[in-house]
Amino acid sequence: MSRRRQATKRSISKDGRYNSTLVTRLVNTVMKGGKKNTAQRIVYGAFESLSEKNPASNPVEVLQRAVDNAKPRIETKARRVGGATYQVPLEVTSDRQASLALRWLVQFADARKGVPMKQALAAEIMEAYQGQGNAIRKRDEVHKMAQANKAFAHFRW
Repeated sequence: MSRRRQATKRSISKDGRYNSTLVTRLVNTVMKGGKKNTAQRIVYGAFESLSEKNPASNPVEVLQRAVDNAKPRIETKARRVGGATYQVPLEVTSDRQASLALRWLVQFADARKGVPMKQALAAEIMEAYQGQGNAIRKRDEVHKMAQANKAFAHFRW
């Protein structure tokens, strides 16, 4: 990590279709190799299938609730103290919470083999919205790990 200066946080523009920064972050998380149009096609296709399954609900609100459900509140970070490495539980900043939740949603949607990415992403978002699925399980694992290492909390700085 550089000791010179803190990196400046760039602002994220709002999405053109849904006017939401969260959708832009999802598109950027899905994007591989700079192919933003492909990522937008995947995300918008997932939103269309979400609105087909639940015509009464707004897909952006479903995504927001799914991300809120998948956000980790606390995580562990490796700290080296006196030759030993400890997993120290730390609170997660709100920006990192959203980043981890989106990353987990996309990662587990990508892991679903034999299903197009649009449908896999829609299914993963819907499961997280309902409070179940792989992203929620991952959040629970992270919380469990932090709870198990609560004894090393005094090593945080």
